[in-house]
Amino acid sequence: MTSGQALEPEEALGAAVDRLERFALELQEALCAGLEALDGAGRFGRDRWARPGGGGGVARVLEEGALLERAGVNVSRVHGEVPPALAGRLEGEGGTFEAVGLSLVLHPRSPLVPAAHLNVRLIRRGARAWVGGGTDLTPYYLFEEDAVAFHGALREVCERHEPGSYPRHKAAADAYFHLPHRGEHRGVGGVFFDHLGAGGGPLSGHLALAEAVASAFLPAWGAIAARRRALPYGEAERRWQEVRRGRYVEFNLVHDRGTVFGLASGGRTESILMSLPPRVRWVYDERPGPGSREAALLEVLRAPREWLAANGLGPAATPGASKG
Repeated sequence: MTSGQALEPEEALGAAVDRLERFALELQEALCAGLEALDGAGRFGRDRWARPGGGGGVARVLEEGALLERAGVNVSRVHGEVPPALAGRLEGEGGTFEAVGLSLVLHPRSPLVPAAHLNVRLIRRGARAWVGGGTDLTPYYLFEEDAVAFHGALREVCERHEPGSYPRHKAAADAYFHLPHRGEHRGVGGVFFDHLGAGGGPLSGHLALAEAVASAFLPAWGAIAARRRALPYGEAERRWQEVRRGRYVEFNLVHDRGTVFGLASGGRTESILMSLPPRVRWVYDERPGPGSREAALLEVLRAPREWLAANGLGPAATPGASKG
């Protein structure tokens, strides 16, 4: 094939999978190095694994750090026969599939530093492939400026990629990161997208969005962590963190598409469930006192806010611009 010659559809899909795998592996190294620098004490291990049905991945996990009680940054590329449990759910035709992705979950030690999640992925079945991903912030104590800053960074990325797209991706995150059995959202949201490109056409633009969102994550979360990590807290705050982590577990095991896909496709269980927090508690009928900081958080989780509009920033405004 000569330079500049268009790829055949099959080659183009293979090239897209290769592209995201290269990006994911490079970003995994950068994220781990950056998080180790932020933590100051913890170090990521490296665990390579192979999937019996085809493919494998690299799990990087840090535990018992100074800032991070647990952090995981995983990359996988798996392929093989479509598992029966996924046959009716995966778009496309044919009996084989391929998937590549990066997933990150951060569970900080301090209850005043928010947990966070990031995922980007590409799934292929036959002649169809699609891109998905997103990121969200899960505070246990609400600092509104942190939610505004996080959403501002994501809005800048989305609007640079496609003007006017941030509200759509933000609304999709509010709908997705939701526990219907609790009537609560997991956190203060972020952005979410899925099945981009499933209808056909080039995947390059959708991959560019996924890569840009993933690249913007650490600067946004790291600035929040730096602001909150030294704030004092006690056993009461730690207890509330553990109660709220229970909701995180409930979402991941019941609703999270990555968890469901990973387990159903024969992925490595240890790597998939590294997303769960290390210390959790369930308390019967927990109800925070009226007017408490805990109650203030629940109010937001039950009725998601438009963080940027509420703070004088329109959907397509530039973060940091004057509000007047």
